[in-house]
Amino acid sequence: MDFLQRLARFLDRPLFPWKKLIIGFNVGQYLFESFLTLRQYRVLQQTKPPKVLSKEITQDVFDKSQSYGRAKAIYSLVDGLWSQICDIAFIQFDVLPKLWSWTGDLLLKWAPARFTGEISHSILFVISFILVNQALSLPSRIYHTFVLEEKFGFNKQTPRLFFTDMIKTNLLTFVLAPPLLAGFLKIIQKTGDRFFFYLWAFAAAVQLFMMTVYPTVILPLFNKLSPLEDGELKTKVNELANSLNFPLSELFVIDGSKRSAHSNAYFYGLPWKKHIVIYDTLLEKSETEEIVAVLGHELGHWKLGHLTSLMSISQVHIFYIFTLFSVFINNNSLYSAYGFHKEHPIIIGFILFSGALSPMDTVVKYLMNVVTRKFEFQADAFAKQLGYASELSRSLLKLHIQNLSTMDADWLYASYHFSHPHLSERLKAIGWTGETEVTANLDKEGVAKTTGRDEL
Repeated sequence: MDFLQRLARFLDRPLFPWKKLIIGFNVGQYLFESFLTLRQYRVLQQTKPPKVLSKEITQDVFDKSQSYGRAKAIYSLVDGLWSQICDIAFIQFDVLPKLWSWTGDLLLKWAPARFTGEISHSILFVISFILVNQALSLPSRIYHTFVLEEKFGFNKQTPRLFFTDMIKTNLLTFVLAPPLLAGFLKIIQKTGDRFFFYLWAFAAAVQLFMMTVYPTVILPLFNKLSPLEDGELKTKVNELANSLNFPLSELFVIDGSKRSAHSNAYFYGLPWKKHIVIYDTLLEKSETEEIVAVLGHELGHWKLGHLTSLMSISQVHIFYIFTLFSVFINNNSLYSAYGFHKEHPIIIGFILFSGALSPMDTVVKYLMNVVTRKFEFQADAFAKQLGYASELSRSLLKLHIQNLSTMDADWLYASYHFSHPHLSERLKAIGWTGETEVTANLDKEGVAKTTGRDEL
């Protein structure tokens, strides 16, 4: 505690250059990430597949994958630049104090007196802040969905579905944000200097609540979950789960194809009751043994304790964030630098603190990628030990073809951005020798279709 207090006093010096420091950090982060993207762009200009993929990936598929990767790289550079412009404009034009003042005036004019305190004011401010940011990012989202993804045959959304999803998301925000924000602020107001202990416990409880509520209440608002029909796949998945003592309760199919042609599979649930969800696009484009191999990889994460490890790391990270926030919460120089000379709203302090924290979190992001990439290799090795090396390799190849995923990557870019190893790394680790050739053709909509063929 003494260290935190000394750090708080050091950072709360008059005329501390908070604006210049945070703008400098954020611009520096963008320039660094742009440098990495340009390194990756050079890899995406290669004309031949990596050696490990030379027999499995046709030239047409590789060319289209490279083109998709370049398009996403350019999009990320432009989108990142737009975000930087918006962030700097928010700072230079004192958007936060103006929005805080405007939302306060709205409450005084229209709300009953008991709803004009800091908590009600903060809730209205945060909702307004979210809507402003959503409006600023909307053109970028529309371009990504209806231009970039459409061009490469992945978008399945109609404009109506796109905006319906946005409205549903906003309604959920309006329902969930007020009680969560009220709890967040009340804990800080009532528990004094040690609020971070109680705030951490509150966050853990919210995480547990959302893990329970999301699949049963929120997810059905956007997607339809249907029980997997009886058949060979269901039988083999149940056999796999039983052999590993995985507490499988239900097997579901999700209608992911209503929004995208991308494929995936995952599981969720409490420790004693798990549910597996398979995308309909995965069922459509993969063979039974390949889907079982993918689930063998996923269950490997469970069997090897990766989920518990990641949850523990997440809790440590959250505790670290709230502890560090205690250093900034009463920082007069930080508030004053952003135009809050008389009022020091807690939620404003947290937003400003988040801006200052962002560069430090890039280090955390890198270290997390190191951990998750290691876990992915281990889960692949687990599936290989189950006897699914060939099936998993073919499934990875098909998934990458179908999703036009990156076939190769610059090592520095991958270390910073990728939570999963890229395809070439995974196949080398599995020991893929090219026993099966995976070919791809493009349908009329440009979506990759795959077939497996044993090589003579």
